Parts: sequence; C-alpha cells; structure tokens
Amino acid sequence: MSKDNIQENLIQTGRLIIKEKGVDFLTARKLSEASNYSVGTIYNQFSNMDNFILIQNYMTLDALFQELIKIKETSAYKRLNLYIEKFAEFILENKNFWFMVFNFHLKNSERSFSLTYLRRVSAIITLLENCVKELYPHLKNQKRHLAFEVLWVSLFSLSSLLTTSSLEVYSKLEQKRLCLFFLNTYLTGLKVVEKI
Repeated sequence: MSKDNIQENLIQTGRLIIKEKGVDFLTARKLSEASNYSVGTIYNQFSNMDNFILIQNYMTLDALFQELIKIKETSAYKRLNLYIEKFAEFILENKNFWFMVFNFHLKNSERSFSLTYLRRVSAIITLLENCVKELYPHLKNQKRHLAFEVLWVSLFSLSSLLTTSSLEVYSKLEQKRLCLFFLNTYLTGLKVVEKI
C-alpha cells in the first residue's frame, strides 16, 4: 500500500474517532487500534499527533469554507447573516471537529501558525470582512478593520460555547440564534460608531 493510501486511511479513521468519541479519545494508540496500523507507522506518516490534528483542522476549515461560498446573496447584510447562521449550523453539526480547531488556537497562542493554516482561516475571515466593508463604507479603514477584528474574535469565542452543552444551563435561547443575535446587536452598535 502506498504512503498516500496509508495516510488517507489514517486520516479517515481519525475523523471517525473524532466524530464518534471526541478529540480526547484521539491518541496514537487508539488510532492504531482502530486503523490496524502500528503506532510506529502513524509516527512515520505524520511525525507526531500534532501534525495529524493539524491535517484534521485543515479539513474542517476547508469544509466550513465550502459551505460558506455556497451563499450567493447580494445584500451584504443578508449575506453576513447567512454566513453567521451557516457558521453556527456547521459548528453544531461538527462539534467535535470545531472543538479541535478552537483548542488548537488556544494551545498555539504562543507559537505562530503556518502559512497553509493561516490561508485557510483568512479565506473564511475575508468573506465576512468583505460584508463589513460593504455595510460600513464610511468607516475609516483602520477603524473598520478593528471593528471587524472585534466581531471575529467575539464570534470565534462564542463558537467554543456551541461545542458544549453549557449554554443550556443558563439559557433557553436556541444556540444557532446566539451568534445571529450577537452579530446584529454588534452591527447596530457599529452604525453609531460610524456617525462618531
């Protein structure tokens, strides 16, 4: 079997483990048991489990991007709302995968991200930021960029809550609506900032 086939089999087996049992269950030993490849083979293919997780995150970000680019709405306001609705839906449908992306960011806060990884994140962010540019053309570039960064960081932080059931303890609010409510409250506030 070729190296590519071995890697693909391991990647798909890993995705199944993550989907069914969560990232905490993903270890080299568990991956070895599920795939019938030795731990040594796993490390020969990926060097370490961090690289394996990075590939899983690439796939998750690519899948999210593919969902977002299906949205063809011309109104920037409606498009941004649809992006955020799809973002929340995607997370709710892929909680374990998104938790892994979020966790990867927390663990790598001290290190720089690879260009390959940043390109994937940037592709998603650019879709959202373009909507903000269309909605607030009179905001100076620096202020608009700062406003967008605050929006993205807040939505990304909220997304981590969607991967758990902890919100259900505090609120009956439908989880998908949480991100939309935040977005629209924030956009309303930006209209005030735009006038200052």
